[in-house]
Amino acid sequence: MEETTAVTMYSLENFIEILTLPDNIPIVILITMLVTYTGIAFYKAFDNDKRIAAGRPVWEGEPHNQEKVHTWPHLLNIEFIVAILVMAGLTLWSTFLNAPLEEPANNSVTPNPSKAPWYFLGLQEMLVYFDPWIAGVILPSIIIGGLVAIPYIDTNPKGNGYYTWKDRKFAISVFMFGWLLWIVLIIEGTFLRGPGWNFFMPGEYWDAHKVVPLVNVNFYELLNIDPTTPWLIRELPALALTGAYFSIIPFVVAKLNKKFYEDLGLIRYSVTIMLLLLLASLPIKMVLRLTLNLKYLIVTPWFNI
Repeated sequence: MEETTAVTMYSLENFIEILTLPDNIPIVILITMLVTYTGIAFYKAFDNDKRIAAGRPVWEGEPHNQEKVHTWPHLLNIEFIVAILVMAGLTLWSTFLNAPLEEPANNSVTPNPSKAPWYFLGLQEMLVYFDPWIAGVILPSIIIGGLVAIPYIDTNPKGNGYYTWKDRKFAISVFMFGWLLWIVLIIEGTFLRGPGWNFFMPGEYWDAHKVVPLVNVNFYELLNIDPTTPWLIRELPALALTGAYFSIIPFVVAKLNKKFYEDLGLIRYSVTIMLLLLLASLPIKMVLRLTLNLKYLIVTPWFNI
């Protein structure tokens, strides 16, 4: 019993030490703000849905019960107070926490782990599951393209200027899935990736000498296909599986939800479903890596997927 308690306290100390690193405290604040403001947004959305269902305006009961208010003094007063609070918080932060500065750069010493800034940690974590050119170029380009395409895909006029869930279920669900997935990657890269970019459970000591067996395999190896087989023949099952993923699923979704297909039309539906399938490919690949140790699905002389 005493040994179990000692192990628990040791794990807790390790976890707290990682949480309180100067580099990681902003991530803790980020998670807290994410949970808080997401909860407030959904509270307002559900409240507005009740008002709309009752035939009441969504701004009923607000301090300024009118369609427009003046920027001065209403908005600027709030912004001035928030600016003072932020300045006070930053002053206290810089007083009690040391800046996460290290010694001057040394060409002969590489930090372990060597991590990108927090806003790029999700991208760095994606490198574990995809080829560098896919994780670093293709997927970010698709993300940017998808964000640009949103106004042209989503033509729903409802939900503009007020919080709502009932009128924007699909848009909010997709956005929250992608946003939370990115936050999960940041959290994983910050708190669970230690020396050698190895995975450490919460509370586990970050051992720089941890040895991890290389058990990752490619898809054709799971199927016991001879690696000396010409690559095109060897990759036929993977190519067929990938083709089915991007062709059968859109057809099935269109058949099961005809209204969704008809509302969007062929072009907008095709773009939407392809972006959704690409978005879903990241968690699918993560699960396959964690469960089947799958490294690459398709292996070619030029690129790997």
